[in-house]
Amino acid sequence: MHAVVRWYYLSRRLYLKGIPLLPNLIWKFIRVFFACDVKFTADIGPNVGFFHNGLGVVIHKNAKIGEGSVLYQNVTIGGNGKSGNANGAPVIGKNVFIGAGAVILGPVTIGDGAKIGANSVVLKNVPAGATAVGVPAKIVSNND
Repeated sequence: MHAVVRWYYLSRRLYLKGIPLLPNLIWKFIRVFFACDVKFTADIGPNVGFFHNGLGVVIHKNAKIGEGSVLYQNVTIGGNGKSGNANGAPVIGKNVFIGAGAVILGPVTIGDGAKIGANSVVLKNVPAGATAVGVPAKIVSNND
């Protein structure tokens, strides 16, 4: 398991137990030492891989990432910029591959087993098993 993920899981457990100060300190530690912004309020499943120790990864505080997914460096999983929209965060399924520099914005759903190509910008839902690439991302194959 990658170091940044271990620290995230520790901060998440403390947050869920209602401990107020330590999760914030760990979040700041992660930002400084790993150049990665993964807030403890994000729901990240088990066995998620942050390759290159999550270098440059930014994850929305309300995002959900399913188990077994893989994120490479400089991935952004963010909101759509509309204020007051708590549900504007992406939901990533299980075993999803997200290539380096990919950006996933807004209330989109990425289905289980999908692949997002490097430097793609995803603004619409991607079905399970599909591969999406480009700016904006388009489905190039759908292997359900």
